[in-house]
Amino acid sequence: MGRWRLPSLLLTHMARTHENCNFNLFSHLEHLQSLKSPFFDRCFFFNLRHFSAIPHRLCTELDSGSVDFHPNYGLADEDEEIGKIPVKAYFLSTSIDLKSMQAENLTHVVPPSSRSTKYIALRYSDFPSEISALGVRGNVSHCRYMVVFHYGSAVLFNIEDHEVENYLHIIRRHASGMLPEMRKDDYAIKEKPLLAEDMQGGPDYIVLKNLDTDSVRVIGSVLGQSMALDYFVSQVDCLVEEFAGINRAMEKTGTFTMDRTKLIQLVGKANSNLADVILKVGLFERSEIAWRDAKYAQIYEYLREEYEVAQRFGNLDFKLKFVEHNIHFLQEVIQNRRSDLLEWCIIFLLTIENVISVYEIVRDSTGVSLDLACRLGNF
Repeated sequence: MGRWRLPSLLLTHMARTHENCNFNLFSHLEHLQSLKSPFFDRCFFFNLRHFSAIPHRLCTELDSGSVDFHPNYGLADEDEEIGKIPVKAYFLSTSIDLKSMQAENLTHVVPPSSRSTKYIALRYSDFPSEISALGVRGNVSHCRYMVVFHYGSAVLFNIEDHEVENYLHIIRRHASGMLPEMRKDDYAIKEKPLLAEDMQGGPDYIVLKNLDTDSVRVIGSVLGQSMALDYFVSQVDCLVEEFAGINRAMEKTGTFTMDRTKLIQLVGKANSNLADVILKVGLFERSEIAWRDAKYAQIYEYLREEYEVAQRFGNLDFKLKFVEHNIHFLQEVIQNRRSDLLEWCIIFLLTIENVISVYEIVRDSTGVSLDLACRLGNF
């Protein structure tokens, strides 16, 4: 059976079982057949899984000519998955200019659903222009999404490994403070439209009843914060290791050679890391989308628990307290050093003053003795 005859038979069957449909499906078919669109060859009328990692069996069997036109053919049961969407989170710089990035990619910007200015969402679609002209639109799972945060994180949805570098290049043009080694984490989203609950958790993936743009924003916000938190934890770990080295040297020699300027730099680095986590990353700011809808709140809380955001911040805070304790100790040591130096300077000055005073006394007493001796000699 030919390639075009099978879709025609299936569309005829669909038209008979759905006589009340309010759109002319056959006119779209004829138009697409005249265009010879390659997108039609992928059976988008039956399963718009253009970017899905799991091919639809109906499209495969249409190509092979082995379809059985059963009335319930292709209907998913409760446990059947529509597809698995890969999610990749990156932390590539310490700052991203969202305004310039939004201006450059204005046609791809998804209209915001909250007042947050800490991120933008970009949507990319491979729908041909003739498909768009017919009014056919893909849902969220058929598009590529990129959620970019001003503190340096980026979360990519439905983008394959070989395409990642092209999208990251878009971000790098507006990024500053590039990291020598980019951080990455992988996640996945599965869709089950007949799922009894709104979501289910799994190892390194989340199952959603329906994936929409707000779900993309919520998932992206948690993954972006997790990647940023991982970076700041590594920065604090470097501080802890540096102070541990100082303590080991003090244990062996009984002293340390760090100057006051270096210590002040360490203080500034520790304080800036804590400030960035709280203020810049907004680790404790409630998501407006999650605040409005319990469905998104459930996703938000699950992912924060899954990535142990609160526990990791607690560990970060503990390490910063260790650094702070060491800083206070070293400041006291340096202050004591300065006090000792000032005391020795004062002692030195007092000694000089005493020497001068003794000299003057001796000189004066010697002058009086000589004068007396001269007078006695003349007498």
